Amino acid sequence: MLYRAFRCLLLSFALSATAYAQPADPVELVNTLMGTDSKPSLSNGNTYPAIALPWGMNFWMPQTGKMGSGWAYTYAADKIRGFKQTHQPSPWMNDYGQFSLMPVTGKLRIDEDERASWYSHKAEVAKPYYYSVYLADHDVTTEITPTERAASFRFTFPKTDSAYVLIDAFDKGSYVKVLPRERKIIGYTTKNSGGVPANFKNYFVIYFDKPFVTAQTWHGKTIARDTLELQAAHAGAAVQFKTAKGEVVHARVASSFISFEQAERNLEEIGNATFDVVKQKAKAAWNTELNRIRVEGGTPEQIRTFYSCLYRSLLFPRKFYELDANRKVVHYSPYNGQVLPGYMFTDTGFWDTFRSLFPFLNLMYPTLNAQMQEGLANAYKEGGWLPEWASPGLRNVMIGSNSASVIADAYLKGGRNYDINALYEAVLKNAENEGPMDAVGRRGAPYYNRLGYVPYDVKINENAARTLEYAYDDFAIYQLAKALKRPAAEIERFAKRSQNYRNLFDKETGLMRGKNADGTFQKPFNPFKWGDAFTEGNSWHYTWSVFHDVQGLIDLMGGREKFVAKLDSVFTLPPVYDESYYRSVIHEIREMQIANMGQYAHGNQPIQHMIYLYNYAGTPWKAQYWLREVMNRLYLPTPDGYCGDEDNGQTSAWYVFTAMGFYPVCPATDQYVLGAPLFKKVTATLENGRQLVINAPNNSEQNRYVNTMQLNRKLYTKNWLSHTELLKGAVIDFNMSATPNTQRGTTPDAFPYSMSTEGK
Repeated sequence: MLYRAFRCLLLSFALSATAYAQPADPVELVNTLMGTDSKPSLSNGNTYPAIALPWGMNFWMPQTGKMGSGWAYTYAADKIRGFKQTHQPSPWMNDYGQFSLMPVTGKLRIDEDERASWYSHKAEVAKPYYYSVYLADHDVTTEITPTERAASFRFTFPKTDSAYVLIDAFDKGSYVKVLPRERKIIGYTTKNSGGVPANFKNYFVIYFDKPFVTAQTWHGKTIARDTLELQAAHAGAAVQFKTAKGEVVHARVASSFISFEQAERNLEEIGNATFDVVKQKAKAAWNTELNRIRVEGGTPEQIRTFYSCLYRSLLFPRKFYELDANRKVVHYSPYNGQVLPGYMFTDTGFWDTFRSLFPFLNLMYPTLNAQMQEGLANAYKEGGWLPEWASPGLRNVMIGSNSASVIADAYLKGGRNYDINALYEAVLKNAENEGPMDAVGRRGAPYYNRLGYVPYDVKINENAARTLEYAYDDFAIYQLAKALKRPAAEIERFAKRSQNYRNLFDKETGLMRGKNADGTFQKPFNPFKWGDAFTEGNSWHYTWSVFHDVQGLIDLMGGREKFVAKLDSVFTLPPVYDESYYRSVIHEIREMQIANMGQYAHGNQPIQHMIYLYNYAGTPWKAQYWLREVMNRLYLPTPDGYCGDEDNGQTSAWYVFTAMGFYPVCPATDQYVLGAPLFKKVTATLENGRQLVINAPNNSEQNRYVNTMQLNRKLYTKNWLSHTELLKGAVIDFNMSATPNTQRGTTPDAFPYSMSTEGK
């Protein structure tokens, strides 16, 4: 009995050690299915299991949805229609350049409904570097492993004379050609959702390692048995094999936006490597990046959530460039249709990602982000405007000119080796002009520049949100203009405009409110009304969008005490809403309602920085409490693990930063605002080789408050950290407590930067 008790005690210690151990193989902790249990009416992430390398040009995914559906993989689905090369950043943006492969046995079935096979998550393995699933109707196991622009497939067939692999080049204009002697299929797809020139094509090449018994092409639902080459509205091909039980057929696939020749060149990423070698290289690539941030001392669930979020933070914006015959960087321009030298990245919406995703790249991947800035400069030179939402070219969605924030933050944090003068010229053009579409340039710019706000009554939707974002973007331009030593009058112009947020503050309600062209506020005013003057939110969400001058907002509200009370109200108000502008309950509203956190709508981006604002008003312990609540209640490493759209890494990067203990409330400044770390230890290896070590040895579910803090072994009393200092390498020691320290961080000398206190 004593021996048995001793064994139980040892097992208990072993389990505890496992729960808190530093992960040796973090890619195995990633759940790529996190967020996939979603639908248009309710987003738990709106993600899909991307089989990809970090920032890869081509991703792959199992396709459960119908051709053309943005919800191409949903966890609740029970059939797979194919395995699709995808470039989809979001179901709302949909896809472009997609085609698929699908193994079939028995009677040849080309229609997507007829060929679809039942599958089970119990027979599915989904990892960033590898995907496997058993297709029950065909008795076939499909495996996929990626490179940046290619992928290796492994199909394990039963004994049959009728084993097929279908290639579906999708509708809207496609082409296929089968070359049996070379065991090869080539083709292209033109299917897209917008943002492409007239000559857009994604060229693909596929090689098999087994001769074809038969080969044919098809269009729509018709098999064209008399031709091996076909161009049609919806073209495809099918190749047949005779297989023994358990026989494996391999396929190597690559594509290019430039040409068939370039697709062949991209296939060299695989070369003659076996499936398992490609798989091991892909796994190593992910571990290299995920190991840049090592976490210890959390629950298994917290560690899995962290690495699942880190995985999402390393996917977008994707590389949209290729390497030519001379290994030079070239790209097909989604702005003018030409093949040109230099970098190009795409599939990101700055309205979402300026907030934390791009600051994360500036901290951990400054060289990569400098390449992204070169890509932005190329986009401007090729298309005449900066893309606010690129997929792959200009898309007309969301608001603001937040490219200014992305550009300024990168340059101010050390980004160089790209054409900053072209980018500054582009930023100025954006700031002064309306663009060719609502989401390019600044809609309402003439009003904004003349009146200091976009009026409510001039038929420009989301006018108050536009005003607030333009004011912050003007601050970013002001910061960049100073760094570039621009003329004093130009610097002053943007400094003045950055204060335009004041024009919408309503003293009567203490909230931001739409204003008419004659200077009167909109009537009636319902602060719970979504949309209308605001973007996917209401006044309670957007009032806090004064990233650069929180002290100015505090002063408008009547001081710190009233400001803190207003912040508190966000959590104590009921989750009521007015959806009349949308004429239905949009998914963002429903996600706020069911989160049970009052008016706090973390599932959408406008309010995600709000909790950190307690630090500007002398109550940092309230930020520490609520940040832990959000991490605990709204993030899980499960298919329903997000609380709204996981937009291109933004919502994930929020978690990564917050779990580390700080957050970039105001990009284009040097500061991160403090929260409290989630783990007992975090070790981040910066690109320059130095380390940022965050220690909180007594951290726990109860000990969520910062009692005292040291920076490089010296007592630290500020509510913020300097980016410049962190880049030197730093050791941060948190002494955590179960009770808040209501004396630390309460005086103005501890508060983060606000423009109103600049120079004071």
